[in-house]
Amino acid sequence: MNNAQKNKQLIKDFADKVFIRHELDGLEEFIRDDYIQHNTDCAQGRAGFVEFFTTIFNAVPDFSYTIKNIIAEDDYVWMHSRTTGTHTGAPWLGAPPDGNHLDFDVVDMFRIQDGKIAEHWDVADTYTFFKQLGRYDNPG
Repeated sequence: MNNAQKNKQLIKDFADKVFIRHELDGLEEFIRDDYIQHNTDCAQGRAGFVEFFTTIFNAVPDFSYTIKNIIAEDDYVWMHSRTTGTHTGAPWLGAPPDGNHLDFDVVDMFRIQDGKIAEHWDVADTYTFFKQLGRYDNPG
């Protein structure tokens, strides 16, 4: 197995643990302590990642994640996925649970260093996301 294939498998295993099974313990196996997050809504480091997804999983208990495609080259892995769920849990993004259903796509890009996730970027369909949460009534 070459380096790109190993990195692709690392991200598949990581996504299965975190996004599919909602397990946030033992992430030192996957994420470096000095993990760099380029999503400004998420704090830096592994602890910031755990805090961010603890909040999401508490707000959206039926959070579901489907991997559509994963591409790896050298130390970079791109993952296209579909996220679904319903805001029925804890308050989130300044709003009480409203029962709104979410269904949107995300593309994540990871940089791998020494066999662990070192850096992350994401591109999400935030217009659809916020519209589904009832935050956008009219785009114009």
